[in-house]
Amino acid sequence: MGFLQDAPQLAHPYRNDRLLTALLDRVLPTERRAALDADLDALGDYALMAFERRARSTRSKPVLTQWDGWGRRVDRVELTPAWQEGPGLTTRHAILASGHEAHEFARLEEFARAYVYHVASEFYTCPLAMTDGAATALKASDNRALIDRALPHFLSREVDRFWLSGQWMTENTGGSDVSNTETVARQDAEGQWRLYGRKWFSSAVVGEAALALARPTGAGHGAASLALFYVETMHGAERKPELVIDRLKDKLGTHELPTAEIHLEGLPAWPVGELAHGVRQIAPMLNITRTWNAIGAVAGMARAISLARDYALRRSAFGRLLLEHPLHAQTLADMQAEFEGAFALVFEVAQLLGRVEQGIASAHEATSLRLLTPLVKLWTGKLAVKLSSEALECFGGAGYIEDTGLPQLLRDAQVYAIWEGTTNVLSMDSLRALGSNDGFAALRKLIGHWLKPAHNTQASFTVHAALDAAAMHLDEKKLDRSTLEAGARGIALTLARCAAAALLARQDAWSTAHGDKRPSAALRRFLGHGLLRLADIDGEDTRLLLE
Repeated sequence: MGFLQDAPQLAHPYRNDRLLTALLDRVLPTERRAALDADLDALGDYALMAFERRARSTRSKPVLTQWDGWGRRVDRVELTPAWQEGPGLTTRHAILASGHEAHEFARLEEFARAYVYHVASEFYTCPLAMTDGAATALKASDNRALIDRALPHFLSREVDRFWLSGQWMTENTGGSDVSNTETVARQDAEGQWRLYGRKWFSSAVVGEAALALARPTGAGHGAASLALFYVETMHGAERKPELVIDRLKDKLGTHELPTAEIHLEGLPAWPVGELAHGVRQIAPMLNITRTWNAIGAVAGMARAISLARDYALRRSAFGRLLLEHPLHAQTLADMQAEFEGAFALVFEVAQLLGRVEQGIASAHEATSLRLLTPLVKLWTGKLAVKLSSEALECFGGAGYIEDTGLPQLLRDAQVYAIWEGTTNVLSMDSLRALGSNDGFAALRKLIGHWLKPAHNTQASFTVHAALDAAAMHLDEKKLDRSTLEAGARGIALTLARCAAAALLARQDAWSTAHGDKRPSAALRRFLGHGLLRLADIDGEDTRLLLE
């Protein structure tokens, strides 16, 4: 037999992740490390096992069986092994429960677990994000009955009591724009609210509960008249007959995730709050799920880069290992620098979220979180696609072959820019955050705080110069709303990169003091890629190009 190429091998997703271990060493008190390290070690071990299992087995998808052999409607969804293992891993390692503990590091510890687990979970982290968001929204509602009913299940550390929650917003009439929602809520003769309508995307259809938007009978038109309802989907081991699964979506990626189209035919429901302003009530959920989305994006980048680096040490071409070719090494280094910036920003947002939830954040931190949440989601979503595509090129033709498992990296990455608000939707959200409570000034103050311990003149000058340019751009365009909106994506990407550069500078100072020069290289490379992404918009050109 002739030459056979060795496949890339996966390094331990926790023990060999220097960014995560350095972050925890810098931030987390020693007394909190033992329990977290044990969970991260175990989740990393699971990720290695899942990687090896995937290499030995044929990839499978969930299967919907709508009718049994005797004509009875069952809507049974058969899940992949990783999804069957999800509840046990979630509860055993407190992936969700840890995020709701009463200390400032709760969210950091939760998202560290999610980061290590995500790729191996086969997007079981999607319903975990929805469940986390539902728990957060219910707590914000102060609806004591629903809190006491649902949270012990959502945050359970016992697998037999654990529930997943869905988020049912999207309908045929629109995705992010829910103003034309057609699902209606009616009270029956006993006063029980019931939901009737069709939900076009349900990513957690196998869950035991969900939060859903619906228009109460007699309510007016538009988003303000929508109400937020809590529903339960199961009656013992059986799915409630008022919840009908029409079909599972055939998607570009996230194949193991059973995204469904559903009909609600009188499903019992309970109002979360007032019978109006449901979008506002569900907003705390969206902030959580957007953070989960960003965590998934950086976890996917980490996997793609890890495999590409390993392959560069196993594959020879033109008489040398790939890593010995200067251009290949340059490509990998560029990818690593961008990833390190994204990692730094995602986990800083996670820490800020924890501080805000515990009531210990400053005013400018709380205001900045409102802006940083859409920024980090939109930037990492786009970057995940770019780096995954670049990683596939690092494998040559093998990166295009399904049997290698590599194309899945790119297919799955595309979802991060779409879920929980597209890049353009989030760019507009960022504009609103900039215009409320002086969001730009708050972010600039926070970035200055991050830069202060760095003592890096070049980084400080570059970041502040980019912020000056962004401020001038905003000031120039604010009188022309159309031009401002047309350039919103460039503004958002610029601010995200400025924040990431400041955090890289802070990490560089700490790591250099501890003898690690690699963060210095990442900072220099990231700054070299530029921070400004501002665009001069010509409305006439846009009109001509679209004619």
